[in-house]
Amino acid sequence: MSLPRPLIIGHRGAAGEAPENTLASFELALKQGAEGIELDVHLSKDGEIVVCHDPTLDRTTNGSGWIFEAVYADIRKLDAGSWFDERYTGQYVPTLGEVLDIVPDHILINVEIKHSYEGRMEKAVLELLRSRGRFHNVVISSFDHKCMLRLKREEPLAAIGLLYAANLGSHAGYARSLNADILSLHPQHQLIGADDVAEARAAGLRTYPYTANSEADLKRLIDAGVSGIITDYPARLAALLK
Repeated sequence: MSLPRPLIIGHRGAAGEAPENTLASFELALKQGAEGIELDVHLSKDGEIVVCHDPTLDRTTNGSGWIFEAVYADIRKLDAGSWFDERYTGQYVPTLGEVLDIVPDHILINVEIKHSYEGRMEKAVLELLRSRGRFHNVVISSFDHKCMLRLKREEPLAAIGLLYAANLGSHAGYARSLNADILSLHPQHQLIGADDVAEARAAGLRTYPYTANSEADLKRLIDAGVSGIITDYPARLAALLK
């Protein structure tokens, strides 16, 4: 039986070659052949869904402080590109809505919820996706599996994925134990093998391991038959798949 070709999923866009979680990074990933993008979200003080990995602005902008303590108008003024390379000076921290604006709706978007914010994040994300009619090709994932279960109960149309960095006895068995309609498993890439992938596939689960970058790791995951690979280097994976 031939194994499926994995989707190329750009981690925070093309984070190995552009400033992560910026519009420039997402655009580069798509140019390099990404069929999906992964991004991270937090809530600002005024309730905007802010695309940023860290809970603070310190590492990836010229600002500082907690995202949840800042209004988005102030976050928008910060430079989120020059820390990576001066060519990207002027890139800013986008909102999830802005990413939806530039990413075609046939491209998979993996929205990683970094924090539930007492349930406000789930409601904000669902409200946005409802308003855009964008449930068909968005998967929402988190290390907070209770958050994912609440989200699924709130909106059955939402596709959810489980993020984890655990060497589980049975990846598919863990998903079954949650008694919920789960679309995908998102394990740390070194913690899943071909047998685990086959078991997940038999259970109707997709596998999207993160974040594989070396040629050896990418080849191993391709050979394992995963559904998609989350990588900082979409072009590298595209070249291997050719």
